[in-house]
Amino acid sequence: MIEKTAAELSQALSSGEISSVELTQSYLDRINKYNEELNAFITVCEESALAQAKAADEKRANGDASPLLGIPLAHKDIFCTNGVTTTCGSRMLHNFVAPYDATVVENFSAAGAVMLGKTNMDEFAMGSSNETSFFGPVKNPWDTTRVPGGSSGGSAAAVAADLCAMATGTDTGGSIRQPAAFCGITGFKPSYGRVSRWGMIAFASSLDQAGPLSKSAEDAALMTNVMAGLDKKDSTSIDKAVEDYTATLNDSLDGLRIGIPKQHFAEGLTAEVEQGIRDALSEYEKLGATVTEVDLPNNHLSVSAYYVVAPAEASANLSRYDGVRYGYRCENPVDLEDMYKRTRSEGFGDEVKRRILVGTYALSAGYYDAYYRKAQKIRRLIKNDFVEAFREVDVIIGPTSPHTAFELGAKTDPVTMYLEDIYTIAVNLAGLPGISIPAGIANGLPLGMHIVGKDFGEAKILNVAHQFQQHTDWHKQKPNFGQED
Repeated sequence: MIEKTAAELSQALSSGEISSVELTQSYLDRINKYNEELNAFITVCEESALAQAKAADEKRANGDASPLLGIPLAHKDIFCTNGVTTTCGSRMLHNFVAPYDATVVENFSAAGAVMLGKTNMDEFAMGSSNETSFFGPVKNPWDTTRVPGGSSGGSAAAVAADLCAMATGTDTGGSIRQPAAFCGITGFKPSYGRVSRWGMIAFASSLDQAGPLSKSAEDAALMTNVMAGLDKKDSTSIDKAVEDYTATLNDSLDGLRIGIPKQHFAEGLTAEVEQGIRDALSEYEKLGATVTEVDLPNNHLSVSAYYVVAPAEASANLSRYDGVRYGYRCENPVDLEDMYKRTRSEGFGDEVKRRILVGTYALSAGYYDAYYRKAQKIRRLIKNDFVEAFREVDVIIGPTSPHTAFELGAKTDPVTMYLEDIYTIAVNLAGLPGISIPAGIANGLPLGMHIVGKDFGEAKILNVAHQFQQHTDWHKQKPNFGQED
């Protein structure tokens, strides 16, 4: 039962085939058995999860048929959860217990979903491999010697290994989509402003966006129905009507215009991943779509621009962690300056420190115009490239990552790691929606296909993803991990 999609589990709960308490206990048992090996969860909420499941069963018995009622999920440990530790994968917040729920958490609670716990992540969402977490690296269930991707690697690994039915993540430069590709699941980043950021610990405020990690595009649509919407507590939240994202999933793709960016099929892309994506494009042509090449001439500048903008915003956002108000504080400081210095040097990991230093430098007097302002101008050019491309096509499709999951410890050079998000970063800079879905297996590891849509074109790319999954079974392929159950 636990390998089923959320949509299938919803039907099973409605029919009485299983109760939410039974389902939740099955996931908790699997977490207890396998989490030590995968390290996907930082916190498991066994007692409260079973209480929520019991309440969900009572609601169903009284006629409540909400689609996600009683479905167990996990939250990335970047979302504040009332009464539960919220660490952001950092020593700095290892003992922080939030006094409120993030809006995303609140929305899922209102929908009746059952929170199993909080998932591991790169520290403050800074990383592409889930190796920067204070709580240790997450392992990829397809091959535990490999990374699950990051920063939402704990959520991706948990879904792929059937430790939960679905999970939340956040995406600043590819942090939902890249781990989804590495773990063979569906990962969806909605348009910037579509999902509330309130109660989601900030990394880079103009780039961060919450989204679902799930076993199918249909599940992603169900989750987005719950997550999306105006939140007056979040000044970046968009006042735009929320569609029913499941309503158009089965629309025909006849006449769909697909653009493939020539910059994404160039040097650096492995032959296996390229072949998998081209085979997937052939499948779309069978469904009535046309495929043409599009040009994103400023795409090659996206990584450079991102690694000025994101660290600059991180430098400002992380200045609040000083040992005064909450979180980690060094022992026995001799004075205030000593407390600031030692708290931050001991509380933050190397990658977080690196980005704070880069960001502070980029914002400093004499360098702001040379770096930060120039990066923002490049960001506008990147957005314009997409605007021009979407005059000719409906969606843009390419690889999510240049390769499949790499080995733990294989990438020690920060710049090499930064290039991991070369196909996904531009979408965050432009604020567009993007989804990664499984599109093949290469050397025993899943590869991801990246579908990008127009501003607030979530319904269209979910439709495009769902139709591919209706005619292929790549999203149903499972790792051998834990199959003895």
